[in-house]
Formats: sequence, structure tokens, C-alpha cells
Amino acid sequence: MTDGVAGVLDNEQRQHFEQHGYVVLGGFVPDDLLDDLRTRIDEMVVGYANGGLPDGAASVFSTTEQTHAQDDWFLTSADVIRPFFEDGAFAPDGDGVSHQVVPMDQALNKLGHAMHDLDPVFDRFSRSPSMAGLAADLGFVDPLLLQSMVIFKPPRIGGEVICHCDHSFLWTEPQTVVGFWFALDDATINNGCMWAIPGGQTGGARTRFRREGAGTTTDVLDPTPYDMDALVPLEVEAGTCIAFHGCLPHWSGPNTSDQPRLAYTLHLIDGTAHYSADNWLQRSPDLPLRGF
Repeated sequence: MTDGVAGVLDNEQRQHFEQHGYVVLGGFVPDDLLDDLRTRIDEMVVGYANGGLPDGAASVFSTTEQTHAQDDWFLTSADVIRPFFEDGAFAPDGDGVSHQVVPMDQALNKLGHAMHDLDPVFDRFSRSPSMAGLAADLGFVDPLLLQSMVIFKPPRIGGEVICHCDHSFLWTEPQTVVGFWFALDDATINNGCMWAIPGGQTGGARTRFRREGAGTTTDVLDPTPYDMDALVPLEVEAGTCIAFHGCLPHWSGPNTSDQPRLAYTLHLIDGTAHYSADNWLQRSPDLPLRGF
């Protein structure tokens, strides 16, 4: 446990997390913090739209195609803030050259992966007392904030996120990764809310995504496909936090609606565990992991 931090979960919520692998906390984020985060995201998107995109920022992030997995823009993003685009944001012209075909606020897939350490607004949000209390309630001894992302899931082109568990990508021995997923918009079935397999965390990770040479590879530990019929939708209102176990299978469909589904995700690991040297996400010594 984290000493001196007030608890957040009641006994029923703790039991739900232990049994089902997740807990839904409505109204977790105060309105002022929610507004701060949305305003900061808007500022960043406007900056990109006005010519502020860094060199090389044309990387498309897709969990169905996985082309980003061998992309240096992705593999060196552990200790920076980088934009990634949706596949549907681009289309070829008559000469076969791809051009962005939607406005910037509808073109981005995500921002990542050190928002919580490099941006003061995201730092304040990610290191609030309630966040520290939630980590303590979930049993963290030495919580370290590993990775953060803004997930845009824009209207009409926001892509599917395949069914997976986060331990596959952020491997510790023993398994300690936990995800905190924050709805910045109402998340519904129509705009691509998260779905999960209750209790599925007991099955462990079925794959492991890791570095190999200059690129990456995926080890198949169990070829059994996830039972997609067991998924249940987690429709939530803006301001909700979903905390979920690193081995919980979860999925989200494409956003085919005209409504946005903005979210922020923060991943924690325990400093008492071993973080594997061949994990794809590797920070430089200049930006070591920190807790709350």
C-alpha cells in the first residue's frame, strides 16, 4: 500500500475489481479537472493544425494493421509527446500521393506516451490525491506512472482497438500493470465505448509484444482466441474512471457515429516488480519513471 494516502474504493468496489478485473467509478474526475484537460488537448490540436506538427508526424496508429509496430516514430515515443493519426485521416489524390482529408481535430488517433511527465496540466491530473488513493487501494507498494495517452476515437473514422490485454505490451515480473481509463466524453456503444470480459484477467496474457532487433515481434503464448461473445459494454459518462487489471481482455469498436469519444489513459506498474528490458516502451535515463 502507499503510505499516508486516503482510500478511494469501498469494499464492494474492491471485490468487484478482484472478481471481474475492473471497477467503474462514475464522477471520479471533478468538472474543473475535466475542463482543464479538454482545454489543454484543444490547445495542442490547434497547435498541430497551425503548422506545429513535429517532423515525421505522419505515423498512422492501428491495432488491426500494426504497421506502427516497426515504426521508429512509435518505438522512440516513451519519453516524449507525439501525435499519431487515424488511417481514415488520409486519402490518395489523383497522383497516388496521400493527403490529410479531415480537420486535425478529427484526424488524430492518439497522443503519447509521456503526457503525465512532460505537460504540467496532464501532470496535475495524473498525480491527484484521488489517483494516488486509487493506486493504494489496488495494492501498489511503489506505484510508477509508466505511460499515458490521449485517445481521440474521432467521429466516423475512429478505428477499432482489437481485443487484448495490456500486460502483453507492458510486461513485468510479476504482472503489475493496471490501467486507469478516463472518459472525457460520454462513451456509448455507438461511439466506441470500451468492452471487457468480466473475470477474463484470470486467464493471463495470451501474447507478448516485445522488441527484437531494430523492430518488434509478438510471441504467441496461448493461441486460443478470446470469446468475443463474453464481452460486455462499459457505457459511461464523462468524468468516469475505469480501473482495470493488466490481464483483463478489453476491446472497443470503431466510432461510426457523429459523436466524439475522447479519453485519457494512464498505465501504472509497481516498482517492486521487474520491468523487462525488451518491452517496446523504453525510456532514456534522462526521464526516469516517477510515482505520485
